Amino acid sequence: MPVISMFYGLIVMMYFFDTDKHHLPHIHIKYAEYTCIISLIDGEILQGSLPKNKMKLVEAWMELHQEELMANWELAKSGAKLFDIKPLQ
Repeated sequence: MPVISMFYGLIVMMYFFDTDKHHLPHIHIKYAEYTCIISLIDGEILQGSLPKNKMKLVEAWMELHQEELMANWELAKSGAKLFDIKPLQ
């Protein structure tokens, strides 16, 4: 699964070919023993969980990079290489 960003111990990945589970644009997050799948449309957690403080960081990052995330989703749908997105600073 391609990593598109990393910040504050969070690893953000995007993988299109698991649409059997999630039929909408989404990202996968890993942090320590936690994993989470989050919708790009509304920020809803589709699966898993993150500590509250880390989820707030992800939400802020997603808001800043919404257009880039959706552009990456379109690339992923066509099987193209994804681009990195700047981490939250």
